[in-house]
Amino acid sequence: MRLMLHILAVGAALAAISPAPSAQTAGKVGNCEPGDKIDSTTAVEARKKIEAAGYRKVGDLKKGCDNSWHGTAEKDGGRVHVVLNPQGLVLPEGD
Repeated sequence: MRLMLHILAVGAALAAISPAPSAQTAGKVGNCEPGDKIDSTTAVEARKKIEAAGYRKVGDLKKGCDNSWHGTAEKDGGRVHVVLNPQGLVLPEGD
């Protein structure tokens, strides 16, 4: 019984010193804010739009909280990062 009380006390002490959520992460679901409205576009739709813009081998598609699809693709013989924004524009992303 004494050992069990000791274990519980140590567990409570560790819980008390664990860091609280920061202001940047509190209330977030994934990387999105609780009020962010994510539209219902799919990765298949995004891939088709990116391919229609002249890109090939589209991959690694992930949707951001800004409703933009981010991924990689090939164009003009090179591998690039692309974004499909909510307005339907396909743009190179980053360097």
